[in-house]
Amino acid sequence: MAKGFLDTDKLCREIVSDAVKGVFRPVYLLMGDEPYYVDMVTDAILEHALDESERDFNQTVCYGADVDADTVITAARRYPMFSERQLIVVKEAQMMKKLEDLAVYCQKPLESTVLVIAMHGASADKRKSLYKTVSKMGVVVDSQALRDYEMPRWISMFYKNKGLEIAPDAAALLAEHAGTDLNKIAVETEKMLKNLPEGTVSVSAEDIEKNVGISRQFSIFELTKELSLKNSAKALRIASYIGSSAKFAMPMAVSALYTHFYRILKYGALLMGNPRPANDQKTKVLGVNPYFFSEYDTAVRNYPVRKCMAVISLLKEYDFKGKGGDAGEASPAELMVELTAKILNV
Repeated sequence: MAKGFLDTDKLCREIVSDAVKGVFRPVYLLMGDEPYYVDMVTDAILEHALDESERDFNQTVCYGADVDADTVITAARRYPMFSERQLIVVKEAQMMKKLEDLAVYCQKPLESTVLVIAMHGASADKRKSLYKTVSKMGVVVDSQALRDYEMPRWISMFYKNKGLEIAPDAAALLAEHAGTDLNKIAVETEKMLKNLPEGTVSVSAEDIEKNVGISRQFSIFELTKELSLKNSAKALRIASYIGSSAKFAMPMAVSALYTHFYRILKYGALLMGNPRPANDQKTKVLGVNPYFFSEYDTAVRNYPVRKCMAVISLLKEYDFKGKGGDAGEASPAELMVELTAKILNV
């Protein structure tokens, strides 16, 4: 999966670079569950395909719910007026009736037209003609949603592309705050950079806490760390704070804990077959920055495979309780503290 988002990022940056240089393909099919790259490419083409003076006569932006394939094809087959090219952008293209009919135009697109078919939260059927035709005649961006464990690496890459270095714990903290919402990370980053001193080249966890409004002291990120180390008092205090938050949702907390303990379980299984694995093996199994290896070395001693399985069984139980099943009169905060205490005592 990691290779997938790296390839997508590279492709999109190449498209943006070409757009800045005035180099365009006749058709772009932008699709997938993650809108960040769809928006990135669409915005770059809109900004650079035409000069402002050319846009009145040569730029058409429409929405899939408001047009049909015949209308888009007719527009795309027009020639530009007083310009090298014309631009047709179809946003929310997944809403268009008979979207597949655009394949007829894409088989022989005009060189003077740039057609952007932008789908949000949806994808064209790869078995059908539109996808196959654009793959041959233009460019397809397939932007798939990232998984939780991929986010710190994506954030590090995102900051590197901005000429910045972000500390591993800062990337993990930002990932916890934003989840898998890449647009949210981009927005929060831009806000933060405006507040950091000019010339800043590295971003710390303290910078994230101060400028993004995250309390590292009381976060799932810190809770997993304290559970790994079996620091009972601090873990229970964090659990109580998290559970009392107005935004607290037990299923999300359980999901984060499951991800953490599943990593520990996989790491324990690796060590059973190879007590001294190389760092690249650790990275492959854990999916985390080497900065966190020491934490997992401690965690795997505190939670060997048998105990890890017991914790995962507890998480399944409390996921059910958090969704309203057999929780009794316990409040969310009480459930969270109870779960944390049981994990510490497996």
